[in-house]
Amino acid sequence: MAPSLLLASSCLLLASVATAKVCNDYTGHGVDAAWSARDVPIMVLMPMNESALMSSISQGIEPAVQLAIRHIRESRQYAFSLITKIYDTECDNAKGLRAFFDAICYGPKHLMIFGGVCPSVTSIIAESLEGWNLVQLSFAATTPVLADRKKYPNFFRTVPSDNAVNPAVVKFLNYYNWSRVGTLTQDVQRFSEVRNDLTSELEKADIQIADTESFSNDPCVNVKKLKDNDVRIIIGQFDENLASKVFCCAYNLNMYGSKYQWIIPGWYQGNWWEQANSTNCTTKKLLTAMEGYISVDFEPLSAKRIQGISGRTPQEYELEYTREREQKGVEASKFHGFAYDGIWVIAKTLSRVMELLQQKQRHNTYHNQTVDDREVGKMVLDVMNETNFFGVTGQVMFRNGERMGTIKFTQFQEGQEVKVGEYNAIADILDLINNTIRFQGVEPPKDRTFVRLQRRHINVPLYSILSTITILGMLMAGAFLFFNIKNRNHRLIKMSSPYMNNLIILGGMLSYASIFLFGLDGSFVSEKVFETLCTVRTWILIVGYTTAFGAMFAKTWRVHAIFKNVKMKKKIIKDQKLLIIVGGMLLIDLCILICWQIVDPLKRTVEQYSLEADPQGRDIAIQPFLEHCENTHMTIWLGIVYAYKGLLMLFGCFLAWETRNVSIPALNDSKYIGMSVYNVGIMCIIGAAVSFLTRDQPNVQFCIVALVIIFCSTITLCLVFVPKLITMRTNPDAATQNRRLKFTQNQKKDDSKTSTSVTSVNQTNTSRLDTLQTDNHSLRMRITELDKELEEVTMQLQDTPEKTPYIKQNHYQDVNNILSIRNFTDGKDGEKSVLKNHLEQKPQAQWGSMDPSRINRGPLEDINSPEHIQRRLSLQLPILHHAYLPSIGGVDASCSPTSSPASSPRHRQHMPPSYRVMVSGL
Repeated sequence: MAPSLLLASSCLLLASVATAKVCNDYTGHGVDAAWSARDVPIMVLMPMNESALMSSISQGIEPAVQLAIRHIRESRQYAFSLITKIYDTECDNAKGLRAFFDAICYGPKHLMIFGGVCPSVTSIIAESLEGWNLVQLSFAATTPVLADRKKYPNFFRTVPSDNAVNPAVVKFLNYYNWSRVGTLTQDVQRFSEVRNDLTSELEKADIQIADTESFSNDPCVNVKKLKDNDVRIIIGQFDENLASKVFCCAYNLNMYGSKYQWIIPGWYQGNWWEQANSTNCTTKKLLTAMEGYISVDFEPLSAKRIQGISGRTPQEYELEYTREREQKGVEASKFHGFAYDGIWVIAKTLSRVMELLQQKQRHNTYHNQTVDDREVGKMVLDVMNETNFFGVTGQVMFRNGERMGTIKFTQFQEGQEVKVGEYNAIADILDLINNTIRFQGVEPPKDRTFVRLQRRHINVPLYSILSTITILGMLMAGAFLFFNIKNRNHRLIKMSSPYMNNLIILGGMLSYASIFLFGLDGSFVSEKVFETLCTVRTWILIVGYTTAFGAMFAKTWRVHAIFKNVKMKKKIIKDQKLLIIVGGMLLIDLCILICWQIVDPLKRTVEQYSLEADPQGRDIAIQPFLEHCENTHMTIWLGIVYAYKGLLMLFGCFLAWETRNVSIPALNDSKYIGMSVYNVGIMCIIGAAVSFLTRDQPNVQFCIVALVIIFCSTITLCLVFVPKLITMRTNPDAATQNRRLKFTQNQKKDDSKTSTSVTSVNQTNTSRLDTLQTDNHSLRMRITELDKELEEVTMQLQDTPEKTPYIKQNHYQDVNNILSIRNFTDGKDGEKSVLKNHLEQKPQAQWGSMDPSRINRGPLEDINSPEHIQRRLSLQLPILHHAYLPSIGGVDASCSPTSSPASSPRHRQHMPPSYRVMVSGL
């Protein structure tokens, strides 16, 4: 209670003690004679001065009070008449206390107090009633403070409290299934008390209070907060002066119409928006924002056409009241019905107490006992709580001093308030009039913005288009695979390692396949399957990349290992070793992926974005969400994968650069590898950056990722296989020929090792080339002559085997001379085939059928025997054969099973040192 109220109450108590001897005794023993008198005085406390606040209420009340007293007298149900004495409180605490004190001290002994309009005056007086053994019945004090029975045990009221509307509001909310509301309260004790009680009622009904706002003067900030918190159902507690400001703010913030519902007090004066408009909003704007609000207030008169305790219906009473009021020329008061029923409550209560006192007196006379005022006061309280009758305001009942009345609901429709229903507090029933409530939309507003989750998914047409392109790429890869398998024995394909080519195609097809998995999201598969796809597609893409580029780099490493062999020894690297290298690369991938899966596996995460308006205009909001594959340390794992793949590409670039001068097209893919690495690197960097920036746009992201994979895989496969297809169709043999290989020797100061490298022949040294070509021509002629001599020797061996010992030694020297010229047999294929045909004659049959008796011949004859000649030819002819296969390469003299004739002094004279070295092939 305010300090002024405490002070006034204390003063009243002190005054009552000081003047106890001169004032009427309300605490004495024995029943006062007033209880048996025919005229019963009733103290009426109201502000009657026209200048006083709320005096208009009192002026409209007096006709109702006089009408009730007359009706009681006319009913002849009571043996007494009520005499009312009005004391003007002027709605002032001091004057109200003075009026009450004067009534106590100088007026007749009042059996009850009727009245109490102003909350502050009423609360002060009501707090002291227990000491005077008096009971007060108010008809207009609606403040919730007076509901405290510990503080105001002797206070009753026929008008429902402001808190009485709260159960009705909760019932109304439940009717429309509104379970989320917000409150906007004027920072005044009267409204704060109502809000506190409403909060308790809402919690009991399990209705969520989304936001609670209080304001003193400017409500716009608080209204804005309600909107930001998505409050759709707003329960306001403020007077009409601030109501215009509230609705002006609501208009400016667009918080009206079909999406919002305002519920405000219903006790405002008529056309309050015109009288209390102190805002910069026009009346039209206020009416626009106010349209459809629901007001809640007690029902001043019952709408039921039932005769009450006075024998009249509420409608009949209203007509009499109107005539009485018009005769006195006063304005109507909304509390006149409660004042009328209050007089009837007092009459019934006093009549019942008198009956009880008469019974008590007869009993006490027999037992010699008396009844004091305190006991009489308790009787009055008990009888008041038992009150139950139908009056003009409905069923009159009290529960803990509070009136259980009827609450009405009205709606503001087109500039006027229309009653749409009522709530019976006694029966706890809400009765809404059919088809009277008109909402701004086709349905009642929703209590919140209903959020409809909408997955940002990949469009089916886009997925179909990219899948079709991917299928075409896979068909192209399949065509390359068919070409590679079909021509695997062709010299061009065989020299390019067909097994490694198959792995390149397999890696490309795995990369293609990952596109199908990247396009599958929650709209196609379940959450569990999507989480599995997160891992599967990552594994397929990483393994496919390593398989394709690992095989390509392994091929290049073999070329590098052979042509950068400083010792120039024959070096054979089989495909099995290359497969082991690719397998090692894949093993590193598997180790990374397995650790990733065990330590921090990829999981499905959902990212939600800001709400969006429904494109169809419905009262819902769209909540976009997007599914991602993420884990706790995503950046670390991606960094490991990128680092490994980056090192792999750098190693490939190094190999391509080192083998750039190998001029055998079937072996040297360095140019195409460089182009592939360049395109893949650039596309991956661009694709990764754009994909990260567009992670909230799944269609764009999928399109970029898919196109990057398609482009990288397609360009890699085409660079590897399209040149081979073209060469196979145009000149299949040219790619397998060594194009003017030249090896240079550079002697380093601190290293005794000689390093040889392949370089092109110096075009300017024309004289040297002419000399070499002349020597080559003479040597070919010499080969032809030796072929003829070899043929003659063969014929002699076939015709006269017994003359074999007489074969001259120089014939075998001539045969060796044939082999010594192998480095200069780069001429026409016809000449190679002629030499091969001559050397592959079949003298073995004749030589193998020699007489065993020749075994016993001497050493010289054994060396020149056909068996020894056959052995030497069997060793030397393959060497000659290999000299004519550039796809495999020649054999150095140091690798020959026997001493090469090329090492003889005669051959050294014709061959420069730099041309005596042969290149070992694959």
